[in-house]
Amino acid sequence: MGLSKLSSLYREVILDHSDHPHHKHTLDAATHTITLKNPTCGDVINLEIKLSADEHIEDIGFTGEGCTISQSSASMMTDAVLGKSKEEALHMAKAFSDMVMGKTHDQADLDQLEDAAILSSIMSFPARIKCATLSWWALQRALLNDKPSEEEE
Repeated sequence: MGLSKLSSLYREVILDHSDHPHHKHTLDAATHTITLKNPTCGDVINLEIKLSADEHIEDIGFTGEGCTISQSSASMMTDAVLGKSKEEALHMAKAFSDMVMGKTHDQADLDQLEDAAILSSIMSFPARIKCATLSWWALQRALLNDKPSEEEE
């Protein structure tokens, strides 16, 4: 596949997740919740997670406002982690963060990220890294019960 076709496919996937986000809703019985804001551009992610008794992500939802990258990344993240264990989800959040920062990652980690792996090219746009990682940071902090600082609220 040519580079321009691949770039077009990536754009289509990102726009589809932004225009038709998956799991963009509130939960009735969330066990973990967090709100994070990106003060640089105004993105806001309200993340709600329902963990099962055996610590698997039984349900997940997000609300909030933001740019195409932040909203599509949140949609991709919810798809990728639904049904995963808490530990698997935390590993995925680390792998995603490493990936967009240009750090080395193995193919198994990329495969587990599903559609979110296409955001690896975001490292070419440093100003957009925070947009792409906001929902993944929220996931990590919610699962670790790490409350946001005042500037993040």
